[in-house]
Amino acid sequence: MGRLFGTNGVRGVANKELTSELVTRLAASCGHVLGKNIALGRDGRVTSPLFRDAAASGLQSVGCNVHDFGVLPTPALQYAVKHLGLDGGLMITASHNPPEFNGVKVMAADGVEIPRRVEDEIEGVYFAGGPKAVEWDRVGEVRHREVLGLYVDAVVSKVDASLIRSKNLRVAIDPGNGVGTLVAPTVAQRLGCHVYTVNAELDGRFPGRQSEPRPDNLGSLKELVKATGADIGVAFDGDADRSIFLDEMGEVLWGDRSFALVARDYMGKHHGARVATAVSSSNAIVEVVEGAGGSIHWTRVGSVDVSRAMVENGIDFGGEENGGVMYGPHHPVRDGSMTLALILGIMAERGEPLSKLVAELPTYAQSKDKVRCPNELKQRVLEALRTKVAAPRVDAMDGLKLVFADGSWILVRPSGTEPIFRLYAEADTQPKVEKLVSENKRLIEETVKALSA
Repeated sequence: MGRLFGTNGVRGVANKELTSELVTRLAASCGHVLGKNIALGRDGRVTSPLFRDAAASGLQSVGCNVHDFGVLPTPALQYAVKHLGLDGGLMITASHNPPEFNGVKVMAADGVEIPRRVEDEIEGVYFAGGPKAVEWDRVGEVRHREVLGLYVDAVVSKVDASLIRSKNLRVAIDPGNGVGTLVAPTVAQRLGCHVYTVNAELDGRFPGRQSEPRPDNLGSLKELVKATGADIGVAFDGDADRSIFLDEMGEVLWGDRSFALVARDYMGKHHGARVATAVSSSNAIVEVVEGAGGSIHWTRVGSVDVSRAMVENGIDFGGEENGGVMYGPHHPVRDGSMTLALILGIMAERGEPLSKLVAELPTYAQSKDKVRCPNELKQRVLEALRTKVAAPRVDAMDGLKLVFADGSWILVRPSGTEPIFRLYAEADTQPKVEKLVSENKRLIEETVKALSA
C-alpha cells in the first residue's frame, strides 16, 4: 500500500500529484472514518476552490453534511470544529509550499490534526478503492457558515486586552498574500494597536514573497517596521498557523526565539509545567523550561505529533522551531494570530522593547539547510546514513539527531512534504554550526548520488 499523508496532511503539485479525483476519494474516505458532520475550509490558493468542490463532493457522496466555512486560516477552522461540536474537518491548503502546490489537512472532532493511526485508517479505506457511495436520497447537504468573528473573539479573550490597549503598540504585519490577512490585522486592531500592512491582498500566486516566511524574504516587512517605527513586525505563512517576528529594529527572530519567549512567560506563570516540542527545537527551549522546574516531552517533527502529544498527555503548551506556537488554553494547535496576541501581551506586561526581551533568552548559533532527494530514495538514504554517522548520542526518533559532548547537535531528516532532506543544526559558535551542516550536507549529497546511480 502507498502513502498519502506526509508530516502534515496530504500535499502535491496541483493537477499533477494532487488531482480532483484523489481529493474526492480522500474526502470520502475521511468522511467515512470521521463522522457525519464535517467542516470544510480553504486558503487563498488559485486551485483551492477546485479542491474545495472536490472535497465537498466526496464528503456528500458518503452521506456527510458539509459545513463550509469558506476562506479562512487553518487555526480558525480547527477552532470551529471543536467549538461547534463537529465530527472533523478538512482544510484545503498547502501551508507554506509554493503556489503550484495544494493539499488537505485533516482534523478530528477535537479540532486537532488526526493522529497517525487515523491517517493509516483513512489510507486503508482510500487504497481499498474508497467507501461505497450512499443512495441518492442520503447524499449530504452543504451548509455555508461564518466563524472568523467567533475565532477572533476567542483569541482576544485569552490575553489582557485592556493592558495591551493601554500601550498603543505599533504592529507591522506581512500576511504574505495568504489568509492571515483576514484575521491578524483585526486581532491587532482589537487589541488597540496601530496596524501597518504589506502583502495584505489575498492572492494565491503569492506575488509579494514566498509563502514560507524566512529571513531572506522579509525585506519588505523589515522596511515597513523601520518606516513606521513599529514596535514589532510579524509575518505569516500561507494558512496563517505559523508566525515569524521582527523586533523594533527590523531584526528577524528565528521561530525558536519567539517560541522560547512565549515559553518563558508561560513557565513563569506555570512553574514545573511540561512542554511538548519536536526534536528539532533549540537547547534554548530546554534551558527555559528546565530552568523553571519543568520538563520537555519530545516528539517527532510535525505539528500533528506535537499537538497530539499535548492532547494525549494533558500538556497545555507546545511549539516548534519553525514559528509554530501551540497555546493549550486557547487550542492545542499552531496558531499565528494567537502567538501574536501572546507576544503583544508579554510586551505590554513587561513594558520593554521586543529586542530587550529576546536578548534575555539563551542564545545559540543555528543553521538550517536542505538537500534534494527523490521521495522514493528517502528511506534508503536514511538507512545508509545510519551506518556512516557517529556521535556520543544518536537519536533516531525522527531521522537522525547527532548530539555531541559539547552540546552541539545536528538533525537530518527526510521531509514529509517535499522531495528533500532537511538539516537543522545548533552549536555555541557559528563556525562550528556551519561546519556541522556542510559536512553532513555533503554526506547526504554523496549518498543520494550513489543510490541514484
